[in-house]
Amino acid sequence: MDIFSDKRILTVSRLTALIRSTLEENFDQLWVEGELSNLGTPASGHLYFTLKDGGAQLRCVMFKGAAKNLRFRLKDGMGLILRGRLSVYEQRGEYQLVAEYAEPLGIGALQLAFEQLKERLAKEGLFDASRKQPLPLLPQRIGVVTTPTGAAIHDILTVVNRRFANVQLLIVPVRVQGEGAAAEIAAAIDDLNSYGGVDVMIVGRGGGSLEDLWAFNEEVVARAISRSRIPVISAVGHEIDVTIADFVADLRAATPSAAAELVVRSKQELESQVESLAHRLVREMTQLLRGKRAELERQSQLLRDPTLLLGRLAQRLDDQSARLSLALSATLGRRQERVAALIRHLRILSPSLQVERCRERILTHSARMEQGVRRLLDGRHEEAAVLAARLQTLSPLETLARGYAVARILPGRRVVRDGGELVPGARLEIVLHRGRALCRVEESSGAAAIATPD
Repeated sequence: MDIFSDKRILTVSRLTALIRSTLEENFDQLWVEGELSNLGTPASGHLYFTLKDGGAQLRCVMFKGAAKNLRFRLKDGMGLILRGRLSVYEQRGEYQLVAEYAEPLGIGALQLAFEQLKERLAKEGLFDASRKQPLPLLPQRIGVVTTPTGAAIHDILTVVNRRFANVQLLIVPVRVQGEGAAAEIAAAIDDLNSYGGVDVMIVGRGGGSLEDLWAFNEEVVARAISRSRIPVISAVGHEIDVTIADFVADLRAATPSAAAELVVRSKQELESQVESLAHRLVREMTQLLRGKRAELERQSQLLRDPTLLLGRLAQRLDDQSARLSLALSATLGRRQERVAALIRHLRILSPSLQVERCRERILTHSARMEQGVRRLLDGRHEEAAVLAARLQTLSPLETLARGYAVARILPGRRVVRDGGELVPGARLEIVLHRGRALCRVEESSGAAAIATPD
């Protein structure tokens, strides 16, 4: 009997599909709250994370389409409320929540997005006072970025016409709320910078809720304001409304009307100020002229007859000229004496005189040296003659001349000093005063030897 005949056997894939179908049918739309952890942000744009509390955890995924609508950034440890549906990731056999919407716990999503962007831009320095540009004193052309149908443009026109009607307004119409409004505002700011000739720019709108004003909290608008070469006044909402654009702009106005009053000075106020300055100038110049006139009168009274003064100056000039002439003569005399002394000294030290003296010394020394050398040579000659005579006396040749001879044994030619050195038959060389003779020893004794010519 087949024990499995009455049982339904499912594959893993089939069982997982049934579970997924059951979960998706019964948990289609639900809200879950918990703490976010293990956030993953791959290049695909999908978000993967875990939602947990003290007793359990739930795998979650938010696909790219839903993630693009998030107005704040997810971070680990953040408390979240998620809306979505349960499903099963069949490849791992795990159930998960497919999140379609998220908002932070305890604070609205828009408010959190506002705080996150504000913190990030502040770290980049976009709010620094050093980046703020001053407003022009008398702008000729004012750019306005706002909706043409709102109350803001009406308020701006009213203030401008009342304060200084001949100021030019260049209005760039944009949407100020809704999808795509931030991109239009940013593009309008860039267009005004490219257009040129605009002295200052007002960017704003009338009041509304946080959602209505959100376009002015977008990063794209903040970046456009920060790179603007034209000074920007942010005029968004009412006085209590604060946006990211207010922090980045060069000046924040409480309302669009206040922005127009800040940038356009009253014509009557300027005329009054000019008139006041003109009166002040006339008064100051009048006082200055009076003072100068009084000073001129005092100086005129102190001024005496110029001919007397010129006479004294001429006399003083003559006196100084005479003193100068005497001083020059004395100085010139001293200089001449000094020059004469230097010439005499120079003559004493003249090179030609020194050369002549050296020549005389050389001649004197040469004569003395010649005499000394002659005396030395004469002495040497006499000494040499004496030595030559003594040498001649002691010379062997003189002995030979007296009849003596020198015997040498051949072949070594050793001088014979003793007859005992000779043997019969030895050959001898006899050196005479003139010439020599060769002999052979015939007989020898200790004291004499008989030799015959060889």
